[in-house]
Amino acid sequence: MEDEEIIRNTLAEFLIEEGFDVARAGSVDEALSLCREQDYQVAICDIQLPDGDGIQLMKRLHKLNPSLFVLIITAYATVESAVDAFKAGAFEYLTKPVIFDDLSHKLQRVFQYRELYLENQRLRHELAQPSRFDQIVGSSDPLKTLLDTIQKVSVTHSNVLLVGETGTGKELFARAIHSSGPKQADKFLAVNCGTRPIELLEAELFGSSGENAQPGILRSAGKGTVFLDEIAQLPMGTQTRLLRAMEYQESMPSGGAEPYPVHCRIIASSSQDLMRLVGDGIFQEDLFYRLDGVKIRIPPLRERLDDIPELVDHFIAKHSRALRKRVTSATSETIRLLMSAQWKGNVRQLDNAIERAVIMCEGTTIEPTDLPPDLLGLGQPLPDTDDLRSALRHYERLHITRVLRQWPDKREAAKRLKLGLSSLYRKIEELSIDLG
Repeated sequence: MEDEEIIRNTLAEFLIEEGFDVARAGSVDEALSLCREQDYQVAICDIQLPDGDGIQLMKRLHKLNPSLFVLIITAYATVESAVDAFKAGAFEYLTKPVIFDDLSHKLQRVFQYRELYLENQRLRHELAQPSRFDQIVGSSDPLKTLLDTIQKVSVTHSNVLLVGETGTGKELFARAIHSSGPKQADKFLAVNCGTRPIELLEAELFGSSGENAQPGILRSAGKGTVFLDEIAQLPMGTQTRLLRAMEYQESMPSGGAEPYPVHCRIIASSSQDLMRLVGDGIFQEDLFYRLDGVKIRIPPLRERLDDIPELVDHFIAKHSRALRKRVTSATSETIRLLMSAQWKGNVRQLDNAIERAVIMCEGTTIEPTDLPPDLLGLGQPLPDTDDLRSALRHYERLHITRVLRQWPDKREAAKRLKLGLSSLYRKIEELSIDLG
């Protein structure tokens, strides 16, 4: 940022010859506009600008981009101005006329220090943030298999498609992929593809130019991750723009004339069958195959019922803290009821059910009557006896039925149940399990 055009152009030409990508600004407004559209690494800023003070500009630039390093340059060097510049966050202080060798040497120092600074910030962030895997609750075999797959995918920068029913926690798993990968210090930005008009959605995704210019999420994410929730709801025209951004790694802001590079990873999710939508002509076939290369299925809650006791404990602790109640657990009868429900809304529905139960609970332990009334009609009825043997028989029937539905091959089901095949057939007959 330099108000004198000759000096500005001379500096720019020297820096371009040195191999730097350079943007030029002659005023505070121009500098702020450029920095809203793109994240720069270093700024060389004159103290005297036609529409403002360079030190105040530096403070505003740091708000837009905290990792921007600034070199202040002026023709009026004083001890006071140097102290003010360093206090405001300047890395170096230069005087006119600028000696190019001195500038080159100081820029080398800036980039070396910046690299160390960012690495330090990344490590601090990593130490301060719990692993997203720590926030995924459960220890069932389907969940372990899923987490093993996510761990393998997370170390790459490949685009990913997460498929699963509504409420299975697809964004949580997307965040786990990002936070366990090599770009975990970069941004994770999420967009719901079906919650706003197309013009606003495209401006949010790709950016816009003009009076109310915004950079767009694909640009703002840098080398981080953009999570596109329910990608099936993207209009066809928007799908085409997204496909181009993914194929050519560049995009164009709405109303703009200059493309910008796209380096982010795309993680998309869908609760619909995208292949069927391709056949119906409402989803781009090329975009489907671009996403379908790394596809991960998120199992519904009914396939990981063994996780329900852990999830219940987790949600009780969460909602008890938020509601300032002393609820600590649920009765075994309540757990049996929860494990026999259908859970069409998956983990989200369970979360809401436990929140309601914590609100209604008058003691420290959740009873079946504290659960949502509509939940009491779901799934298999509870045994109408207090006899332990009958209750265990009832649960045994539910558990074996669930495993057989998940694993129709009886040899595989017996292996999962840790039973011999003949023992499984005997249980099916004794418990009158309907396999129809």
